[in-house]
Amino acid sequence: MASRSRNFVNTYDEEGSSSSSRSPNGLHPQPHNDNDERDELDNLFDDDEDGDLLTDDPMSEGLAEPMSFKRKQKQSVFSKPSGLLSTLTGGRLGSASPRSPHPAHSGTATPTRLQTQIAPETPNIPKEGTPLDWYVEGPGRRVGYEDLTAIDWIFEYTKERQRLRVLYSSATGIVGYIQLLLDSSQIWVILVLTGIAVGALAAGIDVASDWLGDIKTGYCSSGPEGGAFYLNKQFCCFGYDQGAKCLGWKPWAAALGIGSTGGKWFIEYFFFLLLSVIFAFCAGFLVKEYAIYAKHSGIPEIKTVLGGFVIRRFLGAWTLVTKSLGLCLAVASGMWLGKEGPLVHVACCCANLFIKLFPNINTNEARKREVLSAAAASGISVAFGSPIGGVLFSLEQLSYYFPDKTMWQSFVCAMTAAVMLQAFDPFRSGKLVLYQVKFSTGWHGFEVIPFAFLGILGGLYGGLFIKANMRVAQWKKSTTWLPGPLIQVTVVALLTALINYPNFYMRAQSSELVSSLFSDCALVLDDPFSLCKTGAATAGTIILLLFAAVLGFFLASITFGLQIPAGIILPSMAIGALSGRAVGIIMEIWQRNHPDFFAFSTCDVGRPCVTPGVYAMIGAAAALAGVTRMTVSIVVIMFELTGALTYVLPIMVAVMLSKWVGDAFSRRDIYESWIHFNEYPFLDSGDEGGGAQHVPDIPASQIMTRIEDLVVLTATGHTISSLRSVLESCDYRGFPVVSDPRDAILLGYISRAELAFNIAASRLPPEAEAFFSHQPLADPLATLDLRPWMDQTPLTLPARSSLALAVSYFQKLGLRYVLFSDRGVLQGLLTKKDCWYVLNGAEEARRGGRVGSTIRGDGVGVVDGQEGVVASDERGALLAAEVGDVIGDSPSDDRASGIL
Repeated sequence: MASRSRNFVNTYDEEGSSSSSRSPNGLHPQPHNDNDERDELDNLFDDDEDGDLLTDDPMSEGLAEPMSFKRKQKQSVFSKPSGLLSTLTGGRLGSASPRSPHPAHSGTATPTRLQTQIAPETPNIPKEGTPLDWYVEGPGRRVGYEDLTAIDWIFEYTKERQRLRVLYSSATGIVGYIQLLLDSSQIWVILVLTGIAVGALAAGIDVASDWLGDIKTGYCSSGPEGGAFYLNKQFCCFGYDQGAKCLGWKPWAAALGIGSTGGKWFIEYFFFLLLSVIFAFCAGFLVKEYAIYAKHSGIPEIKTVLGGFVIRRFLGAWTLVTKSLGLCLAVASGMWLGKEGPLVHVACCCANLFIKLFPNINTNEARKREVLSAAAASGISVAFGSPIGGVLFSLEQLSYYFPDKTMWQSFVCAMTAAVMLQAFDPFRSGKLVLYQVKFSTGWHGFEVIPFAFLGILGGLYGGLFIKANMRVAQWKKSTTWLPGPLIQVTVVALLTALINYPNFYMRAQSSELVSSLFSDCALVLDDPFSLCKTGAATAGTIILLLFAAVLGFFLASITFGLQIPAGIILPSMAIGALSGRAVGIIMEIWQRNHPDFFAFSTCDVGRPCVTPGVYAMIGAAAALAGVTRMTVSIVVIMFELTGALTYVLPIMVAVMLSKWVGDAFSRRDIYESWIHFNEYPFLDSGDEGGGAQHVPDIPASQIMTRIEDLVVLTATGHTISSLRSVLESCDYRGFPVVSDPRDAILLGYISRAELAFNIAASRLPPEAEAFFSHQPLADPLATLDLRPWMDQTPLTLPARSSLALAVSYFQKLGLRYVLFSDRGVLQGLLTKKDCWYVLNGAEEARRGGRVGSTIRGDGVGVVDGQEGVVASDERGALLAAEVGDVIGDSPSDDRASGIL
């Protein structure tokens, strides 16, 4: 019993000695000799030659009063004459705590906050305001996260609680309250600045993309009407009820003086093809040369990042600039893509840049993701003019962790962005988006049937589109003879322009097309697409609408996934609106020709009974629900677009049926399908196992990497050279630590990053000893104590636990790894990527390359033969080939502006 107590006391002594001796300034705490406070444990060392080991115990110093855990009552400001002065200045700010160690620790050796980058100082420096034993017997320290690794949510929130504890304990007086106010207001400053920036960028993207899109058909000539070349067609013809009467807008054929009908058509076709291909090529060139992460919509990557994955440079400054410019060019090219999804990526990039201004948030990965979740709402807010819809979109589609405070923060950011966009008024119409509409009539009971039909049609479209798009992506990935990404973009742009121009529904920009399809003929003066024709002409309109929807389906399926900024939200809405308008026209013709049919008995005589624009809107909502599998957010977005509660019920019916039909094809939406295709380790926290990620009913021991296949470190028996050879011999990202090879008692887990950092920063000779357990006789100047950097409290489960329980640990707690032990003996390890492989049906393929391993007497588990499966906190290099290309294509200075 005495020896056990002695070891317990020496635990604190050794750490205090080691930490003090290894500090940059070499400061040692002074011995504390107080014979009145000695107990029987001290008598054990009276005649021992090692009795001075306890003299450096930091826990034995400064205890002038008995230790108490009761919260002290704050005194009134006026209770003492000096109370007012201490209130104004903050009495404890800058003063030493009575429980703190020797004052030598508060000078130049003041502990500093852990930085994400490797510092030149020695590693064993305690954090600011943190007791030493928290690192000896806690989750350990971190040196930051490597690229393409998962974060430790528990550690990040523990670190934040430690920071707040120190902040609140030292904040007294008015100065302290001001410090607390400034600390709590940082996140609000970031969100307001993000909303302002996103609103301004969205307005600029709207104006630039509209002008570039109109340039394909002509230009605004300067004349008596006050036109200018930099004006798009809408502004050039501002004030005209009918665009055909506008004299300031000059088509390219008229500008070149060509008067024949065939010549006009050929010249305008040529300019349309040429400029479409140029715009698409420039967008692809920007992405390839400056920021490869600016491609696609960015929403799959954002979901993965918010789920706790680190993707550097994904939210950097180069990505923001490239995404914004490339988005203008890609949308102007006329390809079947949209800017709504990429605007979410732009919003997160803006938030990441403002986060860098506040180190307290920038150095905490968990808080950073809370801010990004809130900022993502502003992207949808400016994309649809729907602040509430943006908040719900972030909650329903993006966020992995969405507490109540994040919802309030999302609302503020989305509202700020919408107000900013409204202030810019890019369309000079008071609308936040071009396709905001109003309807003059309501709906009737018989229309529920065609609304339900549109819902089923939207679900079929969503399911078929996801399958077609994934087939195209897999074909491109497996085919070696395909040309490069830029040539693919150019070819698809040329094909799209060739198909789009002859069909004037497809020739227009997608936002203009959706705006016209949503319009109510009773309220429209200008009908550029001849959607309000009556009589025999409507048959040709229906055929053209359906033909455009079918062609748009195939063009969108090959466009989404190219190396350009591209979203799928607006193309889906356009396809759904085309089919919905066709159904609406059919219903209108039926009601007009057979007004006495019993279903039409509720129609008022002399008033339009059927509004085709309503069918277009519901068709768009159904198609969007079929692709994204969202429900509530789509209903709210459509409600905010129309501003009428009247149509909420039919939209809900269509969205509900669309999701049911789409789920019959696959439980994954388009974004989760791309996450699965890119093999991102994303585990949905809301999936209970019955969704896209089905959890097999098997014990975790059948899936975990057993101890025989692990590279395991023992507590002692290492040197700097042997640990360096372990790092050089394998690429594993973490190592369990056990007591010895025979008993294999689990002591903790150390990540590769922390181990490599300590070896590099130790400045010790290669033969110096390194250990992971308490060594009271070790010289702290000549040995390396790795306990402060080891997670000594990893989450463990019995090996007989079910896989569903282990998966719930990863989903709910955001873990990177779980260790399995029986009575303290290590049995195996399960990582987040293990679970991802199992839930996505790739376990057999993953296990194909596993090889055996053994544990040597020196404490290092070595893989026999060639490299085996990565048994670490991250299994293997994620998309190693593609990641290498990504890093190679990005500018070298983009690292400074990268995130996470």
